Amino acid sequence: MALETSPDAPAAVRTIANGIASWINQLGAVWVEGQLTDVSIGRGTTTVFGTLRDTDADISLRFTCNRRVFEAVDPPVKDGSRVVVNAKPNFFARRGTLALAVNEIRHVGIGELLARIERLKQLLGAEGLFAEYRKKKLPFLPHTIGLICGRDSAAERDVLENAKRRWPAVAFRIEYASVQGPSAAGEVMTALRKLDADESVEVIVIARGGGSLEDLLPFSDEGLIRAVSKASTPVVSAIGHEPDSPLLDLVADLRASTPTDAAKRIVPDVREELDGVRLLRERGSRAIRSWLDREAHALAAIRSRPALAAPVTDLQRRSDEVLALIERSRRTLTHRLDRAGDDIAHRLASVRALSPKATLERGYSVLQLADGTAVREVAQVAPGDLLQARVTDGRFAVEVKSEENT
Repeated sequence: MALETSPDAPAAVRTIANGIASWINQLGAVWVEGQLTDVSIGRGTTTVFGTLRDTDADISLRFTCNRRVFEAVDPPVKDGSRVVVNAKPNFFARRGTLALAVNEIRHVGIGELLARIERLKQLLGAEGLFAEYRKKKLPFLPHTIGLICGRDSAAERDVLENAKRRWPAVAFRIEYASVQGPSAAGEVMTALRKLDADESVEVIVIARGGGSLEDLLPFSDEGLIRAVSKASTPVVSAIGHEPDSPLLDLVADLRASTPTDAAKRIVPDVREELDGVRLLRERGSRAIRSWLDREAHALAAIRSRPALAAPVTDLQRRSDEVLALIERSRRTLTHRLDRAGDDIAHRLASVRALSPKATLERGYSVLQLADGTAVREVAQVAPGDLLQARVTDGRFAVEVKSEENT
């Protein structure tokens, strides 16, 4: 039944506190699952105090437990243990606090934990978070490596020492986070976001030195798995374990068996690389020398050919051939000119012998009528006709006195 209050008739604090206590005390004992943290035993008392945290959300409740009940659990429970408790919620009105009065504690079964992880694995796998095509390739030689690990942990020393031993110039940006307990997953996600936002960081290593299944539960946290899958920077899982693989191994771009193995796989060994460079230089030198020798032999073979061995001799022979041809051509031309000259002289003599002028020079003359026609017959003239007489050195006129046929 709700209290009736007003500014003029307010309820006292004790009334509200007692009302809350009354309502809560009506609850009977309940079974609650969570993770134990901040466990302590009061000095001079037999009461154990601690906090029971939710495994998936940042919510917790204080609890109290009789020391005898707490120590009766086999194997013993400790900070970080996943448990199921039977407890009755109590509200202490005087202090205004709520606590669980625990009367029985049980370990969460390993089989159940594995079953939950397997169900989550199937769910995330169906979404494609573990697909091979999503894996990002690690850089060959990262200049800056992001490292998420526990403060002053062996995992930190293993990664730093082995990486710097292999490549002394490599740089690290380290983000410390809890790697065990209820706050581990959240702290690792916060560190991951910081390193992923740093453009100088080329690869991120999440490292821890192994542990029990319960210790490794934060690395199967759904929120962490999704954060790793969304990271733009390649992520390496370096959780030192073998029997049980957390889901981080499946979503990471590279899974290293230990922090030491991660250091060996993210940076090359400077000695091995120098040896590789030396071998490549030697192979290159041998290849170049072999090529030069082969080309030198080919040049020597070409130079040994007569055309290159004694080029002047061949030119001289060709020159002599040209001179011989010129001389032969000259002789042939001279001979043909001489024959042509003789032929011309012979033909000229023949022409001259047949020429009318030559006939005239022998004492003959040509009579021509007035129209220039040569007189060949007596019948062409009549007495009194004037004719032209043509002799070797000119012409003169003659008159026909009489005509007579022979």
